[in-house]
Amino acid sequence: MRIRKGDLLAIGPGKVALLEAIAEHGSISAAARSLGMSYRRAWLLIDELNRALREPATQSGPGGVSGGGSSLTPVGERIVALYRGIEARAHAACANEIRELTALMNP
Repeated sequence: MRIRKGDLLAIGPGKVALLEAIAEHGSISAAARSLGMSYRRAWLLIDELNRALREPATQSGPGGVSGGGSSLTPVGERIVALYRGIEARAHAACANEIRELTALMNP
C-alpha cells in the first residue's frame, strides 16, 4: 500500500520499514545499513516523509563523534502501527485472492 500526498509518495512499505529499522537501531545510518541502502537514500526518504506530515515522524540528536542518533516520534510510532494494522486487515480480507495469485506462480 502506498499513500500519496500530491506528488509526494508520503507513506509506503519502504518508508515504514525504514521507520521500523530506525526504532530498532537508533540511527538513520544503522537503519540504512540494516536495509542495504545508502545513508543518503535513507535520509532523503525520511526527509520526504517528514515534509508530508504535520509533525515529523523522527527526531535526531546533534551529530558528532558521540552524538547523533534518531528515534521515532509518537507520530512515527503511530504511522508504523496504523500501516501494519491496515496491511494485516487487508491480507486477512484478501486471503482467498492471495492464495489464487500464489497458485499462479512457479513452484
